[in-house]
Amino acid sequence: MTTFKDAPIGADSHSGKMSLSEIFETLLGGNLSIRISAYDGSSAGPADAQYGLNLKTPRGTTYLVTAPGDLGLARAYIAGDLELIGAHPGDPYPALKALASDLDFHRPSPLALAQIARSLGIEHFKPIAPPPQEAVPRWRRFAEGLRHSKARDAEVIHYHYDVSNTFYEWVLGPSMTYTCAVYPDHDASLETAQDNKYRLIFEKLRLKPGDRLLDIGCGWGGMVRYAAKRGVHAIGATLSAEQAEWAQKAIVDEGLSDFAEVRHSDYRDITESGFDAVSSIGLTEHIGVGNYPAYFGFMRDKLRPGGMLLNHCITRPDNASRSKAGSFIDRYVFPDGELTGSGKIISKLQDIGGMEVLHEENFREHYAMTLRDWNANLVEHWDEAVAEVGEGTARLWGLYMAGCRIGFDRNIIQLHHVLATKLDDRGGHQVPLRPWWNA
Repeated sequence: MTTFKDAPIGADSHSGKMSLSEIFETLLGGNLSIRISAYDGSSAGPADAQYGLNLKTPRGTTYLVTAPGDLGLARAYIAGDLELIGAHPGDPYPALKALASDLDFHRPSPLALAQIARSLGIEHFKPIAPPPQEAVPRWRRFAEGLRHSKARDAEVIHYHYDVSNTFYEWVLGPSMTYTCAVYPDHDASLETAQDNKYRLIFEKLRLKPGDRLLDIGCGWGGMVRYAAKRGVHAIGATLSAEQAEWAQKAIVDEGLSDFAEVRHSDYRDITESGFDAVSSIGLTEHIGVGNYPAYFGFMRDKLRPGGMLLNHCITRPDNASRSKAGSFIDRYVFPDGELTGSGKIISKLQDIGGMEVLHEENFREHYAMTLRDWNANLVEHWDEAVAEVGEGTARLWGLYMAGCRIGFDRNIIQLHHVLATKLDDRGGHQVPLRPWWNA
């Protein structure tokens, strides 16, 4: 979390032009544990520090000056103008973790700010084009289309998920599952944990052969294929054309065509109803908090009385924080994404009527472990990933996953399952008295 404090006394006592390292020390308050070096030949922090930052170009300075905070750092890093020392770009987690302890920005005095501005030069205060991986700002998206309309949601999903199926295969592994895994123990592999996640959801939904499942925002069809292999008739919906194409091929290759189907479709365009269960695994983050009543109402209306609903999504650790994502996530990862607390998700689900919430569960630590394993996959396939999507995009994904891991480590974000059932006309249900699944 970026914070500002008063700069130390003496930060405005320099005469003449400040070096880039002196500017960093002024802004960070000295006592650095990391090493900072810059293209002007200056450096700050311990010479033997394991981790550090290297500002390589004047363009990087412009990115940092014109977008202070996470966005400017991301622009410079993704463009290759800023280097993280001591960690592989496919997994910069250890360097980011060390860096996070030093990124406690101090607000310089007015005199020090003027000194910094003179030292940098006016040319660095003129905005320049961001890296090509960056989405347009939120105000531009608002001007060009209604937020969370079907057309705009499709464009947002295309931006994030239609990167390259080959790239995702290298990062996600054979399961092609881009959601939090559930680790049965600390030594479990990513594939074991992803299979365990689908097993857990399958059991929570009380699915059995012959049942019907709707999985909205189904990704590459992992839940659909897991259920189909167990005799459940499953329909998945995704706004990503590349996901749908990959999933349909996997369904055919695995001989599941009689039970499974993945449609390139907005979930709101699914016409069938009377499902025994509806799952939403990693879609709620894209919905928008204001759309929760319609979202949960859609799922309720697709269920038969007694049917089960499971909502799996990233959440805030409280219900009062702002829902909109920070500038880096909004511009580079999930445009229009919104997060809120599990309490608000539960209350919005309860308020639509006709549903009873039975259970909720937090998997925060599991998501940190999932991201760890995705970063490890990217490191293992770094050269292939760079050849497939370019170094900038590969660096972006390494940075994003490692940064999110820190967020889960520090309880800045969580991951919750919310399980509910559709009540009958008299407000009753027929679920067991106690949890029926193996945790």
